[in-house]
Amino acid sequence: MVALIVAGVIVLLVVVVLGLAVRIVPQARAGIVERLGRYSRTLEPGLHFILPFVERVRRPLVDLREQVVTFQPQPVITQDNVTISIDTVFYFTITDPFRSTYEVANLLLAVEQLTITTLRNVIGSLSLEETLTSRDKINSDLRIVLDEATERWGIRVNRIELKSVDPPATIQEAMEKQMRAERDKRAAILTAEGLKQAQILQAEGARQAAILNAEGDREAKILRAQGDAEATRLTFEAIHQGRPSPELLSYQYIQALPKVADGEGMTLMLIPSDAIGAMGAATALGAGFQSGRDTAKTSESST
Repeated sequence: MVALIVAGVIVLLVVVVLGLAVRIVPQARAGIVERLGRYSRTLEPGLHFILPFVERVRRPLVDLREQVVTFQPQPVITQDNVTISIDTVFYFTITDPFRSTYEVANLLLAVEQLTITTLRNVIGSLSLEETLTSRDKINSDLRIVLDEATERWGIRVNRIELKSVDPPATIQEAMEKQMRAERDKRAAILTAEGLKQAQILQAEGARQAAILNAEGDREAKILRAQGDAEATRLTFEAIHQGRPSPELLSYQYIQALPKVADGEGMTLMLIPSDAIGAMGAATALGAGFQSGRDTAKTSESST
């Protein structure tokens, strides 16, 4: 009976010792082992054995993943004496578990205070306009300074971002008015440019239409002139082929005179030189005939 009790106690002690000796470190974690209160070694992810009652693993385990820390908005004064509120986000990774554990008492608090101090130094050298428009430069400057300062703490600064930059309400209102004025100005410029282009296109269209109309009139006049020339040529050929007598030409000339006097006869008439004498004779004949008719009428009236 006593032997069984002793055996049970021994088994229980073995289980307890094994429980205290076996340690499992998860992935992306690191364990700091202290032997009698002093640093002994760093445990990597996996199964490990320690000396019970002599060694212990510090809690919590060191997280080796990238960590994100958000700080409360901080009042910062710019170079032109404007107080703005800046909210920052800090991304870092622990690269040396030993330094991050023993070189600084409160890592997150130290990082926060260092970030605030560095942020005030960087923003203090910039104006309000530069602060609002140079976020990438500010982020880069902060990361470089903080990475150098936190190296002795065993961490690496991956990046730091300005989540928000809020100027005072009065300045925000003035900026909004300025932005509205700029938008109105751009809208007016775009409207004026549109009207200008429309007028240019309209004038160009009118110019092209005038050119086309002039070309059409010119072509029509050319075609009419060509038609008149062709008609004159055909008439001339027909006259010569018909071999008209001078008396016939004189008669046609007399028939065309009233139209010429009325302005309707715009046709060019080609009269041979040998027909001029016949035309004169016909004119004299007509005048003699008209004189005879007038004499006869006078005799009848006297009787």
